[in-house]
Amino acid sequence: MARIAGVDLPKNKHMVIALTYIHGIGKTSAGKILDELNIAHTMSSDHLDDNQVAEIRKVIESSYSVEGDRRRNVAMDIKRMMDLGSYRGVRHRKGLPCRGQRTSTNARTRRGPRRAASK
Repeated sequence: MARIAGVDLPKNKHMVIALTYIHGIGKTSAGKILDELNIAHTMSSDHLDDNQVAEIRKVIESSYSVEGDRRRNVAMDIKRMMDLGSYRGVRHRKGLPCRGQRTSTNARTRRGPRRAASK
């Protein structure tokens, strides 16, 4: 089992999918990394040798912000918006959707379970 950026890659998955388990790397970034290293996208994550794992690790460390650094940057961005009092920051503070979704119906994920109407 390969370990990259503090994450164990899942077994028996294509490499383009396995790399997306690292926070900060999506399908597009995973594809670019594999193209750069000439590794097949459909190669199973079980069949990586140590040299390939080291190359992937080197490319990710040099070119991408991943895992802890990425999470910290996102949290700091949200905190900055909240401190500025921007619209998005206020929506984050109130726990409401901040990307334009409707709230009269739906938005249950952000707003939490329904509460009984008080009379």
